[in-house]
Amino acid sequence: MEVTIPNKTTGTTWNGGGDRPFNSSYGKMMMWFFLISDALTFAGFLGAYGFMRFKFLNVWPIADEVFTHVPFTHQSMPMIYVAFMTFVLIFSSVTMVFAVDAGKHMKQNKVALYMLLTILGGIIFLGSQAWEWKNFIQGDKGAVVLNSGDVIQFVNKEGEQVALTSFAGENHSNRIQHTKTNGIWNKEEATLPKVNLDQVIEGFKANPDITIRTQQINQATKTKVILSRTEAEKVLQKAKQVVYGANLKVNEYGLTLFGDLFFFITGFHGFHVFSGILINIIILFNVLVGTYEKRGHYEMVEKSGLYWHFVDLVWIFVFTFFYLF
Repeated sequence: MEVTIPNKTTGTTWNGGGDRPFNSSYGKMMMWFFLISDALTFAGFLGAYGFMRFKFLNVWPIADEVFTHVPFTHQSMPMIYVAFMTFVLIFSSVTMVFAVDAGKHMKQNKVALYMLLTILGGIIFLGSQAWEWKNFIQGDKGAVVLNSGDVIQFVNKEGEQVALTSFAGENHSNRIQHTKTNGIWNKEEATLPKVNLDQVIEGFKANPDITIRTQQINQATKTKVILSRTEAEKVLQKAKQVVYGANLKVNEYGLTLFGDLFFFITGFHGFHVFSGILINIIILFNVLVGTYEKRGHYEMVEKSGLYWHFVDLVWIFVFTFFYLF
């Protein structure tokens, strides 16, 4: 049996000839090991999402009806902004490739420029994701939860979802939100909805062109089932509360589990992007002060690039699972 003896000078076997697997340094190999373990983690999360998606296939929220917001406009444009976010993150991966290549040619200024562009891309993506979370949490048109826990939405005669505020009756209540400074001492409650259940029921009765669609999906048309006016009136008798947006307990868009998985998986990926931005900022600082010029190589840029490409690749899978299916 052949035994490898550590170098007495360096105390390591990694830098000696055949002790560099695939001609990679110890640091690069350890980064690959980390990325493999992290890939298995994401695979487990996305596998769980796929399993639950299949299990609740008939009631899973339709992505085109959830992710419709675009900054500075009130028009419904499904997937447009998510596509922009994806493009920005992929483009940041391209600039990282340029940074690594510039490092191999020992071009300090170009490395700094491309690293800066990569960081800016990551910041834009992360800010966009935070904006998307805000809209997802706040909600848009509102919905009603039944005693069974099912969520119903309201549509016009063309089958388009309408906001509760567009038809709800006038609020005759003087009810105000409890905070720590009023109401029950030192206690507060969640923000009151824009309209209450009584207003919704009153407005529904006064608008015969409004009806209800359930969270059940017609697999033939890939649309939610719309009830007749008579069926809608019966269903509305089982209404429990008005809900806006999504959190870990209720979800305006349908099944609560969809919101739970969305927050967890996109949040976990967002944490990776945030970590990558911090790492890249530290490396950019070292590039600017000439640390890697003194070392004679830009291997740290390469290792950071491996992580950044992994984050981009994972987003492609997250984007496919959540937004395209």
